[in-house]
Amino acid sequence: MALKVIQPGLLTTIQDLGRPGYFHLGIPIGGAMDRMAMRAANMLVGNDEAAAGLEAVFMGPELEFSSDATVAVTGAEIPILLDGEEQPGWTGFPVKAGQILKFGFLKAGARAYIAVSGGIDTPPALGSRSTYAIGALGGIEGRAIASGDELPVGASGRVEAGATISEKLRRMSSSPTELRVLPGLYWHRITETAQAGFFDDEWKVAPEADRMGYRFRGGKPLDFVEREAPFGAGSDPSNIVDGCYPYGSIQVPGGTEPIVLHRDAVSGGGYFMIGTVISADMDLIGQLQPHMPVKFVEVSMEQALKARSDRSKVLQGMRESLG
Repeated sequence: MALKVIQPGLLTTIQDLGRPGYFHLGIPIGGAMDRMAMRAANMLVGNDEAAAGLEAVFMGPELEFSSDATVAVTGAEIPILLDGEEQPGWTGFPVKAGQILKFGFLKAGARAYIAVSGGIDTPPALGSRSTYAIGALGGIEGRAIASGDELPVGASGRVEAGATISEKLRRMSSSPTELRVLPGLYWHRITETAQAGFFDDEWKVAPEADRMGYRFRGGKPLDFVEREAPFGAGSDPSNIVDGCYPYGSIQVPGGTEPIVLHRDAVSGGGYFMIGTVISADMDLIGQLQPHMPVKFVEVSMEQALKARSDRSKVLQGMRESLG
């Protein structure tokens, strides 16, 4: 079976849960920006949660099916049209050979996830089918899908359509969206007033927001504690001797606009990090549109671990609800 791409949408890539184990070589984990939505879509069509599907940004693709399948679309709220007839989101629905799937205008969120029974079956690169465009890895020749592409789909057993995930188990951005942050190793580099202001201010997503990172604007510039720059660091007070960047790291170059590093981010560099967005909230960032308001909220390690546990319970609730 294959999916024929009639129109690719604005930016649609093949993604799974990524390629862990290569960050020390400068190759990021990549994978779906909203991992929970990707997992949910796969659950609904009977795939392994790590199977590859499509991640569509702001606009959905137009696809023609060569064989019968079960399909699910999760993540962003966007009209799902099968031969012009609207289908429910977060629900598995049947598709017949020759039918065409397309999408209306985005209503909420930023990224929709499309799973097909059997999963997208492109050749894996370093153990993952995820598209890492900067490194030309995975997907279709390491790039976003394009008109005329035929996407291979793996074999699957019979999957009954109609499974759905309850709204209470879905998680979408609020307004303002709260992103919980654990202050980091370089938190002491800004003054106490700047520390308080970072959490008190309301920020907005800048247009420069992609798979590498999300930039935020609107808050007050951060004041730095005076120092003598160490050997090997740049002259700007936000520079450090090169360090490693964990996922979710918050850089503030020049102390003006925070950047949260995401799935395709580099593994290290010379900007300080004031903290890290906790793992439980990274999916939320992937659903933020430009100009949306955001509040950063300080948490402790204990609170971060509890949030991760709570997120795992939501995933388990999805699995149990689908049997």
